[in-house]
Amino acid sequence: MSRPFPRAVLFDLDGTLLDSAPDLLAAINNARAARGMPPMLLAELRPHVSKGARAMVAAAFPEVDAAERDSWIPSFLDHYQAELGRHCAPFEGVEAMLAALEASGCIWGIVTNKPEYLAAALVPMLGWQDRCAVLIGGDTLAARKPDPLPLLVAAERIGVAPGDCIYVGDDERDIVAARAAGMPSVVALWGYRLSSDDPAAWQGDVMIEQPAQLCEAAAWPACNA
Repeated sequence: MSRPFPRAVLFDLDGTLLDSAPDLLAAINNARAARGMPPMLLAELRPHVSKGARAMVAAAFPEVDAAERDSWIPSFLDHYQAELGRHCAPFEGVEAMLAALEASGCIWGIVTNKPEYLAAALVPMLGWQDRCAVLIGGDTLAARKPDPLPLLVAAERIGVAPGDCIYVGDDERDIVAARAAGMPSVVALWGYRLSSDDPAAWQGDVMIEQPAQLCEAAAWPACNA
């Protein structure tokens, strides 16, 4: 028998479902302009996006003391909120992948380390508000990825056992969280990575080059249950 689509899939957001780097670049460059600095290039920022706001601010202002940089994060998030949804788009093939999952009866949701208020604002901009079954942000719970808690709570909220749920992400913390939660995992190789990252070392269940490959049920890892 051919393998069916998974019963449920949880996705990381930035670098997995959404190419959010252009929005984030606009925010970073607004922050740099406010300090009299020239714009940063997309290629310079892109590898840092999945590492979070602290990593992006560090990449944009490497000469600034870390403690001072961290104090700038709220201001950076304000700049980002002003640019939210203006330049980003789902990665090519993501909409087809989501449609294939939905046609199979699969439930899908989002577990991201992005602050919940920003993720919640993005979902309707993308037309996903009636399709995404659960949304957990980085500040929704007491812990965030790589802790497994957000994945476990998301599975509970959609009524699916963790072993029947697959997690898809482009960063090592995603795969660590999935393993700790007892979820099979997919490494999204189309996402954001530093040159020093080695996705094979993360030991995800499968590594996928493009979202369109996940339109086929056989591309997904087998569930544990």
